[in-house]
Amino acid sequence: MLKQQARLLAVTVFLVDLILVSGAFVLAFAARDAWLPRALPDQFSGGLYAFQSYLTFLPVALAVWAVALMTGGTYRSHRTASLRDEVASLARITAAATLFWALALFVTRIDAAVLAGDRVSRTFTLLFALFAFLFLTGEKLALRLTSRWVRQHGFNYRTLLIVGTGSAARTLAESISHHTYWGFKLVGFVRTGSLECAEGTDEGLPAPVLGGVHDMARIVEENVIDDVIFSVTHRELPNLESQFLLLQEQGIRARFALTLVPTDYSRIELEELDGTPLLTFARTPTSYPQLLLKRAVDVAIAFVLLVVGLPVVSAIALAIKVSSTGGVLFRQTRCGLNGRRFTLYKFRTMVQDAHGRRQELLHLNEMNGPAFKLRRDPRVTRLGRFLRKFSLDELPQLWNVLRGDMSLVGPRPPIPEEVAQYTRWQRRRLSMKPGLTCLWQISGRNDIDFNRWMELDLEYIDKWTPLLDFKILLKTIPVVLSGRGAS
Repeated sequence: MLKQQARLLAVTVFLVDLILVSGAFVLAFAARDAWLPRALPDQFSGGLYAFQSYLTFLPVALAVWAVALMTGGTYRSHRTASLRDEVASLARITAAATLFWALALFVTRIDAAVLAGDRVSRTFTLLFALFAFLFLTGEKLALRLTSRWVRQHGFNYRTLLIVGTGSAARTLAESISHHTYWGFKLVGFVRTGSLECAEGTDEGLPAPVLGGVHDMARIVEENVIDDVIFSVTHRELPNLESQFLLLQEQGIRARFALTLVPTDYSRIELEELDGTPLLTFARTPTSYPQLLLKRAVDVAIAFVLLVVGLPVVSAIALAIKVSSTGGVLFRQTRCGLNGRRFTLYKFRTMVQDAHGRRQELLHLNEMNGPAFKLRRDPRVTRLGRFLRKFSLDELPQLWNVLRGDMSLVGPRPPIPEEVAQYTRWQRRRLSMKPGLTCLWQISGRNDIDFNRWMELDLEYIDKWTPLLDFKILLKTIPVVLSGRGAS
């Protein structure tokens, strides 16, 4: 019954969300078409096309938002989720939905067909995203406040039984008692036996001990139990299989408190491999929809830049060929995702025998750690120095992005010799696909030391979102144009 009610509530909230997105669409049109031209006539001189024309886009927008909302974890239980996490999740969903919608319009060109060659107003698109985010945030806040008030007054709660009376179980029980708005009512504890008795007695527990594990059948028959949390040691797990199966037979939800291994810095997910449940611990992004979005953006932007920049690429290639002896492209083996090796392409910026002369210059290395950086490298040609200053030598790496070896944003790909000298914590920077630009690129490039470089890469991995990629791409433009920190 509770599961059916939860599903019904989730479907209802989903439909309300789509109604709010539709409202944001209409409000964004009204704001851009009528309000902004009157309030700011100098910036917005005219209105938009007829509302009926813009309504053609609404089904596309709703389809994109529906996918973003359903894949963004919006309709899971949020009893214990913080408001900050929920708002951050909505911000990610909004960014993803807006970007996918813009890509859909760009790829299909339906906006050109409907508006006789004119694109959808960018101001309208931004207002639509802003209003949708505000509407959805307001709705979630109202739902949160309402549900918490209901739970604190004894309604819509789930009864809970904790298996274990050790320190971890006590900490869990205290947390539940301090957060009444989670809607859990602790019925009692179940003692697991002598293994946990060494941790203390039953005194001071916030609920009664209803018996031992062998009394589980009696306990669940005599009490209304919705959820059971096993908070036990790894040594006790093999002895609890029959109790777990008992709960499964009766449809009671069983959970295991993950105090067996440290999880402070890991993302935790439950997956399935051919019917076998897998508990996944990862310190890298694992959201398939977000990673798919990242790849779609990589392909779209890299393709457009290669096509638009073809004259520039041709001119650079010709200049390299004329100005110095050697090939136009420089090929080098680099380490990609989790150490996969690939061939990186750059425009050649050094003399032909540059690699053979590297040993002569090692004593002049200006970068601590395994990386080699030399601000006034004598091997760099005059044209190469110009190309490096404005990162033009890296244009061929757009082909690496299209191939899937690299991404637009990510840690810079190291050479195998550098990776061989990494300490264990530094190797984690290989856990995400390398990129053309990154936090290091916009934070000073060669002006920062090696350890800080590594820390910035790990910070990017820990905090990655599609929105962060977008911010880094925007900040990269002025950095590249200024040539700041280039060698």
